[in-house]
Amino acid sequence: MSFHLLDRPMWSALTDTHACYAVGTGGARRYAPDVSILAGLRDDSDAALADLAALVPDTGQIMVAQTWATRCPGGARIVSESVAFQMVLDGDVTTAAHDHVIVPLGEGDWPEMLALATATKPGPFLMRTPVLGEFWGVKRDGKLIAMAGERMRQANYAEISGICTDPTFRGEGLGRALCVHVRDRVLARGEVPYLHAYSTNETALKLYGTLGFRKRSENFVMVMENAV
Repeated sequence: MSFHLLDRPMWSALTDTHACYAVGTGGARRYAPDVSILAGLRDDSDAALADLAALVPDTGQIMVAQTWATRCPGGARIVSESVAFQMVLDGDVTTAAHDHVIVPLGEGDWPEMLALATATKPGPFLMRTPVLGEFWGVKRDGKLIAMAGERMRQANYAEISGICTDPTFRGEGLGRALCVHVRDRVLARGEVPYLHAYSTNETALKLYGTLGFRKRSENFVMVMENAV
């Protein structure tokens, strides 16, 4: 049986485009601990799960998300389980104009980016997560108030991630404008943009639908930590 590379997006990224950020051998990989908690499996065999167990840190967590639910490896315990919709651009990309000034974000912005992501929780985000792709933001009076960027990459696919807005400035269309900006940057490179949203996040799912993203699959998300 053949599988699509987005069925196991972490594994396909970490064994190809993002191999330079990968830690692990055999049937499991994870991103370097200061880059991301994301980890991926080649398959759901006992051997691959044993390799995943070796990547669970003594402190902190790892997250696996794939089209099939998997088992928690020995020596680890489940912190949370959820379902996320994987959405791929497959629709009208027409967008309305906006007057937001969108600027590129660099290493000097990392502390503010981490603070914004920590406060708004768009998904796993660490200090060096921005090394994975382009990130863009909107600033007000010199303060970062919204951002979006890229995370996983597979062949001709790029994941849009880290979409978040300071609650004080919600309702201004910042998330939409930034998502469109990143989407169009990915398209300009000849790649296909995709993203993930938890199945319970109706607001995000509705927004992404209006931007041409369509549900491709359900991803089973498992966050785990060391059981000791």
